[in-house]
Amino acid sequence: MNELQNTKQLLRKPSWLKVRPPYSNECRNIRSTLAGLQLHTVCQEAACPNMAECFASGTATFLIMGNICTRDCLYCNVEHGKPAAIDEKEIHHLIDAVKKMKLEYVVITSVTRDDLPDGGAHVFADVIVKLKKEAPSCRIEVLIPDFKGNKTELEKIISAEPDVINHNMEVVKPLFAQLRPQGNYAVSLNLLKNISSSSIISKSGFMIGFGEIREDILRLIDDLAEVSCARLTIGQYQQPTLKHWPVAKYYHPDEFAEFREIAYQKGFQYVESGPLVRSSYHAAVAL
Repeated sequence: MNELQNTKQLLRKPSWLKVRPPYSNECRNIRSTLAGLQLHTVCQEAACPNMAECFASGTATFLIMGNICTRDCLYCNVEHGKPAAIDEKEIHHLIDAVKKMKLEYVVITSVTRDDLPDGGAHVFADVIVKLKKEAPSCRIEVLIPDFKGNKTELEKIISAEPDVINHNMEVVKPLFAQLRPQGNYAVSLNLLKNISSSSIISKSGFMIGFGEIREDILRLIDDLAEVSCARLTIGQYQQPTLKHWPVAKYYHPDEFAEFREIAYQKGFQYVESGPLVRSSYHAAVAL
């Protein structure tokens, strides 16, 4: 048992977090399609608790630029290390998958690629432009890394005109430096401010249960409201493995409902807040 795990006793998972395993026929078909096209999904890589529901409904969040991240956040189950070179065929495989799965709304995210000169911004832009051409009826949301705050790289994505640009804050400010040591709270907020200043819908999300207090959560909601973030997701952190940051608290659904109402009062256009909510959960519903 590692040092992180020794800091807290394992908490018993409450009944509202128990979901059925993703073994339906729809899940198998989508897994087969993705495997055949050599594509990754954040659903699988991050062990998302909504994988059964989303796969069963015929949707998936695509993970581009490989599945190896250059950063090592203490809550994330995506593998970190030295990524491989960009696969030039990946875009074509993604477009094929969107067509085969007959998706009307697609979410595209990536590992963080600090090894690339522009952080992979040109790849995001290329995917958006080509997908809009090949599947014009499909609406596109991108979930992007921070690009180290480089506004020029963000402009590449804005210029490609996706329907929504999401950048997740992930954790409250007092825990940000500890849980996301290669990120920066102010940089992420400023990125969202720049998205909100564009014609593209801005979105962000975070998890709770790391050991934050109520005031930390309310401050993060306030900070996102101040940069005019339009959409928000709030979900329960679930420890992926014993090597990751331990869960300090499982919030009750009623507490999530309260945070949702508070966020609406602050002016957010659309809010998803619940124990099983993740950034792509019901993403298409808001449009």
